[in-house]
Amino acid sequence: VSPYVLITPNETRRNQLQQSKLSFAKKELDDLERWKEEHRARPIQLIPQRLGGKESEAQARQNQQMMLMQSKYQQKHTREEYIKAKKAAEEAEILKKKAIQREKAERLEVKKRQQQLQRREMFLEDQYYKTNELLNRLDLGLPKSDSCQIANRGPESTAWTRSHSYKQAHREDENRRLEEMKREQRRKAELMDFKQKEEEEARTRAHQNEQRRVNNAFLDRLQNKRQPNNIYQSGSSG
Repeated sequence: VSPYVLITPNETRRNQLQQSKLSFAKKELDDLERWKEEHRARPIQLIPQRLGGKESEAQARQNQQMMLMQSKYQQKHTREEYIKAKKAAEEAEILKKKAIQREKAERLEVKKRQQQLQRREMFLEDQYYKTNELLNRLDLGLPKSDSCQIANRGPESTAWTRSHSYKQAHREDENRRLEEMKREQRRKAELMDFKQKEEEEARTRAHQNEQRRVNNAFLDRLQNKRQPNNIYQSGSSG
């Protein structure tokens, strides 16, 4: 343990420091009060004088009342325009969603028709191949005809001729039906494209007409609002 020395406090020195601090704080408070007193706001004294102006008090109050009414009308008009614009935007959004749903339904219908046509074509092709296979088996079961048999036109040659004619007619009929189905499918696709273009043009024209109607209505209301102001101004000047 290191040794240490205990020094007794000097009471006189402590009292002198405390007295000096108190006197310094009192001096700062006095200076602050003196500064506040010197910089205190003085009362304003104005010399009465007559002010200029071309309008009387009644006319000024009337103009003030008119400006207040116009301000209320402007606020009401702005609120109505906002509500109408919001409603028009909502209706346009609804129409847009309906158009999208209608286009999806039309595309789905076209896809269903194409699938039906494809299934029908596959069915006809399968039927055509099965018929040809059956006729080929019938042809293989018949003996080969030579020139004498063809000249004599026996019953076997007649059966082969009928089979060949039926197969040829059936093939031509199937080809004709396939061509007709393809033409019908192309015609329906072209008709659907034409219908979609017409609906798109109709929607575009309707949207443009609606925008034109809203703009004209806004301009009419703006013009009607300006006309009373002109009337008020002319009345006040008169």
